[in-house]
Amino acid sequence: MPRTGMMALRKDALVNATIGEIGRRGSLDVTVGQIAKAAGVSSALAHHYFGSKDELFLAAMRAILSDFGAEARRELAAAKGPRDRLSAIVRASFGGQNFRAEVVAAWLNFYVLAQTNLQAARLLRVYQHRLASNLIHALRPLCADPAVVARTAAALIDGLYIRHALAEAGPPDAAAAIATVERYLDLALGDTQ
Repeated sequence: MPRTGMMALRKDALVNATIGEIGRRGSLDVTVGQIAKAAGVSSALAHHYFGSKDELFLAAMRAILSDFGAEARRELAAAKGPRDRLSAIVRASFGGQNFRAEVVAAWLNFYVLAQTNLQAARLLRVYQHRLASNLIHALRPLCADPAVVARTAAALIDGLYIRHALAEAGPPDAAAAIATVERYLDLALGDTQ
């Protein structure tokens, strides 16, 4: 395999190992050496590719956000109408690879890192803006104040991630999380059927 192909494979392995190690420990209290060992590469190679643990973690969060974006596009492509678009966004938020225990742990640590790291803060703002924008677009034809409903729905989505990250009751329950956000949207839109 050409060297460039190996580089991509090693970077992917490091990103996946970062998510796995953070999920296992529940915090950023892991070393690049531990991540590199889990990925099957040397610590020096991990530093060469990413420079620091923060950069490696940010690459992992970009991969998580990329997976979320792909899931959202798949769900939205099948949506028929504004209300279905809302449900598609909610399903994407908790579906696919997005709501696994190690990804939830990564999100919790990402929220914390964004308080002190400018790149993490910027990446978090991009995610929050895209989520709000997608929600507002779907809500515009459905309610008088789409920004307020979108802001609350987004806070509920993030809050459910935090709640699951801090819970000790087994793996995250995507169906329950989806049902919680859907109940809020039904109430906000006056859809009590």
